Amino acid sequence: MTIALPAVLGGAPAFAEPLPLVRPTISDIPGLARRLEQILGSGMLTNGRVVRELEDAVAQRCDVEHVVAVANCTSGLMLTLLALGAAGRVVVPSFTFAASAHAIVWAGGEPSFAEVDRMTLTLDTGDAASLADEANAITATHVHGAPCDVDGLTAVAESAGIPLVFDAAHALGSMRAGRPVGGFGTAEVFSMSPTKVAVAGEGGLVTTNNAELAHAIRLGRDYGNPGNYDCQFPGLSARMSELHAAVGLASLAGLDERIVHRNDLVTTFKDRAAGVPGMTYQQVRKEDVSTFKDLTLIIDPESFGLCANDLGRALAAEQIDSRRYYYPPVHRQQAYAHLPQHRKLPVTDEIADRVLTPPLYSHMTHAQIRAVADAVVAIHKHAPAVRDALG
Repeated sequence: MTIALPAVLGGAPAFAEPLPLVRPTISDIPGLARRLEQILGSGMLTNGRVVRELEDAVAQRCDVEHVVAVANCTSGLMLTLLALGAAGRVVVPSFTFAASAHAIVWAGGEPSFAEVDRMTLTLDTGDAASLADEANAITATHVHGAPCDVDGLTAVAESAGIPLVFDAAHALGSMRAGRPVGGFGTAEVFSMSPTKVAVAGEGGLVTTNNAELAHAIRLGRDYGNPGNYDCQFPGLSARMSELHAAVGLASLAGLDERIVHRNDLVTTFKDRAAGVPGMTYQQVRKEDVSTFKDLTLIIDPESFGLCANDLGRALAAEQIDSRRYYYPPVHRQQAYAHLPQHRKLPVTDEIADRVLTPPLYSHMTHAQIRAVADAVVAIHKHAPAVRDALG
């Protein structure tokens, strides 16, 4: 498919029906329905046998000793940081979803915002090192499923004597140098919300090889109650339901194949849009595997001819959804305006100004991703006219 004229200039839209940013993929829906019926008939709807089954499956997959299923990734981060006593400053990238910082605040800490690497979009190891001596912990995000500089950040945390927690919300199925993400740092926390590659509807998973930490999180997800209602600390209501666990188990089936397909789709997009000036991508180290939870474009407005926001508006006319992951960066958000902004984060600000995420999901076809790429190419070719049309 070649688009002669962008829709914003009067051409036919690339898609007759809206192409959404994401769609969850679940295999064997009839089998899942039977399992949900069994759960509903069992009388055990929360934190029971199916949750244990999901925890065991993820422990085996991630090659870790302990997995604790929780209501969502944010509560998992909150409970992990609380259990680690991270009540002071916590180093965290500003180029991440806001929940990474929110969890720090809810656990009694204060975000200490750090730069990201310009190429990988993950936490910059050198900048994290410059903040670590005055911090109580480091939280690093595997952005879009691309693994962080695990070795470098581990060395920084060990040198400072502080825990390292990975926000692995996007990364269930990612690999770092042949090892599955999940066993790095003090703990890693995954999401299984509807936008992820493996979904449970809602849900999170904390993986760790620290038995004491796992025990504390298990207590914390149930109010801090050890079973006798004499709560040991103020916990949360953060249990995972049996129903969500069943969806999560169903979603694990075929996960590796979906990740391969997503990587192939990204390659198809890049090949189709090859040669477009001013458009680059997040870099994944050659020894790593990303889930590509998102395909993010980095747009240089001078070379491309449009800014990222205007490209998104032009794609909307093509019936193509998009998001600005992550704009504004967290340190620019109202929730954190009260913090001293004495540190400048020029790389984060520049990247955040330039990002745009078009659709990518696991059952997307190569024809669809080629059509998205063709739309981007056509919009670039007509950039001056598109800019004038958008006003």
